Amino acid sequence: MEKKRCDWAAGEGQRRISEESLRYHDTRWCKPEHRDRELFAMLILEGMQAGVSWDIILRKEKHFRRAFDGFDPQIVAAYDGKKIGELMQDAGIIRNRRKIEAAVTNAQAFLKVQEEFGSFDRYIWGFTDGKVIDHHLTDRKNMPAKDELSERVSRDLKKRGFKFAGPVIIYSYLQGIGVINDHWEYCDYR
Repeated sequence: MEKKRCDWAAGEGQRRISEESLRYHDTRWCKPEHRDRELFAMLILEGMQAGVSWDIILRKEKHFRRAFDGFDPQIVAAYDGKKIGELMQDAGIIRNRRKIEAAVTNAQAFLKVQEEFGSFDRYIWGFTDGKVIDHHLTDRKNMPAKDELSERVSRDLKKRGFKFAGPVIIYSYLQGIGVINDHWEYCDYR
């Protein structure tokens, strides 16, 4: 018997979903993530997604990981104009100067958060006292683009110098790292 998926992952009412998006839904989306490097990677990928489809980001993800040195925040924080110029020539990623520069700025801010809190994991999961927020969704129209939590996290990230960290991007980020579980109630991948 075929497993049930959230309608966006089942391809209902839209074009066929890519293998990368299907794998993301089944194995990563709304699953609690606590590794700092992966929390950083998802923050950068979510920022890169602004204005383009998540499916494009997922299809380019392996290349992003290579181009951005495995999303090691220590390395990305030290990128200079030469490295940014190289990335601007890399057709395997989103070549948007503001987004690339934001990745560097965010790496620097990320390291400061790690220093202050001991880990980025402790910081980001501290907004919910380590608990997953499960919305028990039954319909796509019930999934918000942002909420009070994403607005609060966004404000705090921006105050700390993060870029491309608006409440809509952060809502998606919180889903991506499992702080928010928005799998449909009937989804076998909850």
